[in-house]
Amino acid sequence: MKPRQYAYIYTIGCQMNTYDSEKISAVLGSMGYENTYDLDQADLVVCNTCSIRKKAQEKAFSFLGKVAGRKNNKKDVITIMAGCVAQQEGENVFKRIPNLDIVLGTQAFSQLKTHVNAVRSSKTRIVDTGEHEQIFELMPDFSTLEKDRASRFVTIMQGCDNYCTYCVVPYVRGRERSRKPENIIREIEILGDNGVKEVTLLGQNVNSYGKKEKVCSFPELLEKIRSIDTIKRIRFATSHPKDFSDDLIYAIRDNEKICRQVHLPVQSGSTRILKKMNRGYTSQDYMKRIEKLRKECPDIALSSDIIVGFPSETETDFQQTLDLVKDIEFDGLFAFSYSHRPNAPASKFSGEIDQKTKMARLNHLLEIQETFTWRKNQACVGRRESVLVEGRSLKQRKGNGQCIGDMHQMTGRTDSGKIVHFCAKDLSLGDILKINIEQAYPHSLWGSVCDEK
Repeated sequence: MKPRQYAYIYTIGCQMNTYDSEKISAVLGSMGYENTYDLDQADLVVCNTCSIRKKAQEKAFSFLGKVAGRKNNKKDVITIMAGCVAQQEGENVFKRIPNLDIVLGTQAFSQLKTHVNAVRSSKTRIVDTGEHEQIFELMPDFSTLEKDRASRFVTIMQGCDNYCTYCVVPYVRGRERSRKPENIIREIEILGDNGVKEVTLLGQNVNSYGKKEKVCSFPELLEKIRSIDTIKRIRFATSHPKDFSDDLIYAIRDNEKICRQVHLPVQSGSTRILKKMNRGYTSQDYMKRIEKLRKECPDIALSSDIIVGFPSETETDFQQTLDLVKDIEFDGLFAFSYSHRPNAPASKFSGEIDQKTKMARLNHLLEIQETFTWRKNQACVGRRESVLVEGRSLKQRKGNGQCIGDMHQMTGRTDSGKIVHFCAKDLSLGDILKINIEQAYPHSLWGSVCDEK
């Protein structure tokens, strides 16, 4: 009998990387590799990397450096760097990790099986960062997927054509390409048939889906997904403000399966900085989109991305960002201090902001946002919210309201994306319950079941 072989996959970065790692797992599963969470047991190790920030990139090199050291004891283990850092660095990766076997770029996942077999047979080193015309299509394989998840990601497009000056995505994931709608629908149908109730559609700019290929538009794709009976909720990320059309706003308003949550990255409240970022809109344009969205969907929850300390950002520019945040009052905010990335045009811009100023601005921004997030959560108390059950809570609540007897502390998300903890029993993943919200916390809510199903 052939001995079992195990694959360890370490994923760094965005939701797209999580999705890509599932495809990698499926390919390896077809080759006889079983997933393992024990690094020492692994016969093959993949690090699926992210290059959007330097910290994520260094995290990948650190992990693979440790794995390379283990090869002294287990010489036959195959090690692979996949994803954005692999695409960006190419054969230069071998200078830092000489024991690495395969550098697999973002468009080369279809060649994974071939490359692993080549390393097995000839002990060669392989770099594949070339462009591949076709998007790698692989339907979900539930023999390799974790089964205890009611919500899953589905990538609908790859790459980006926007070329924001701070961003490396067009250089590491290529130009924008949309998947065929029939393939997306088939994938989501398979997920639904296997118990998935919620899908999150992924793309660097989902609003422009299908435009280049002249297939259906993004609002039309959302309508097609609406007809899949097994799917109860639809989310999407990320939207670009310049392409956030009225048609999309009306789709959110009229399609009852689309969650009342929109993530719309603004990046800065300064029109001058937005122009330097090559974002394609002004702060006034952004505000008008938000006003239109809130007019049509008054219950919408909004989140955004902001970069502070972009080259030449003045105190006036930063104050304009603070003013925008105060005017809009986001439900949540992902804010970062600017850092140079290879190949991104902004890395050559003058007027670099010192680290101390960046961190002071970032902390000030986050402090202001915390008050809005807290206020939004408090406003939920007393409401009756629909919550999709995601499983047992990792953090157990103590004190009043602690679960007793055969009750378990569960967790789920509201339609607007807020985390809710509650006590319940005999629940299945994917159940949608009505929960009375009783308490608010800085980053979550607590409630009680008022309707079992």
